[in-house]
Amino acid sequence: MVIPFLAVALIWGSTWLVIKGQAGSVPPSWSVCYRFALAALGTFVLALLRRDRLALDRQGWTLALGIGFFHFTINYQFLYPAEQHLTSGLVAVLYALLMVPNAVLAHVFLKQRVPRGFWAGSAVALAGIALLVLHEVRVAPATTTPWLGIAMVTVSILAASVANVIQASGPARARPVVPILAWAMTIGALVDGLVALVLAGPPTVDWTWPYVSGVLYLAIVGSVITFPLYFQLLKDMGAGRAAYNGVLVPVVAMALSTVFEDYRWSLLAAGGSVLAMVGLVMALKARNPSR
Repeated sequence: MVIPFLAVALIWGSTWLVIKGQAGSVPPSWSVCYRFALAALGTFVLALLRRDRLALDRQGWTLALGIGFFHFTINYQFLYPAEQHLTSGLVAVLYALLMVPNAVLAHVFLKQRVPRGFWAGSAVALAGIALLVLHEVRVAPATTTPWLGIAMVTVSILAASVANVIQASGPARARPVVPILAWAMTIGALVDGLVALVLAGPPTVDWTWPYVSGVLYLAIVGSVITFPLYFQLLKDMGAGRAAYNGVLVPVVAMALSTVFEDYRWSLLAAGGSVLAMVGLVMALKARNPSR
């Protein structure tokens, strides 16, 4: 279990930096479309290898539509351009707060109880992230708009949270996840293509190796491989312990940002990072006391 756990954390921790590298000659909306078109193809191949049934019933299509629209379109259409204004490590730390709207929406729609300790930990994490954001605003170059990036990440997190609650619902849990993901990615890629046509015009492709390899890495390694690994972790370790992956991912992302983006640490940033990680651990322990 240790190797899959570390593999998922390292891969997802690295995807933030790769997404940053996708911002360049190709509009972000088209990069999102290319990623999930390839990821859908790879997930269909995975479903066939697993001998999963690809046909969906009416409720299955409803799930695929919801996940595709919220997770693979709205989420990423805001996430990719956000990295034009923020360092990849900070985006990963902000995204770790996904557990907060997850808890709220799960409480409202799935009637799941949220313990008080979860809110205490979330408050500590928010205080830490506030320090990180303050540091980012202070050192941001004139060519970026940190507050716009933060607003985009916020919309992205809320959309991902809606998709997560859909995936945690009874009908979704009663069905094989890989076929639903394959169709959801297909729907997401189609909508992404329409969004890209409206926002950026006809498709453009950067055929240089850094860009193409980045798309392939995000589609195959960052999407097709890691989803099944993570779902197996949920099965083997339980949701509680597997969720600690969400704490390790931003640590990896911040380390990579330091090396490759020359992230400038300060006492403010270091203190904010420690507070954020401590708060996330507190929240996870409160929410998942048993497993």
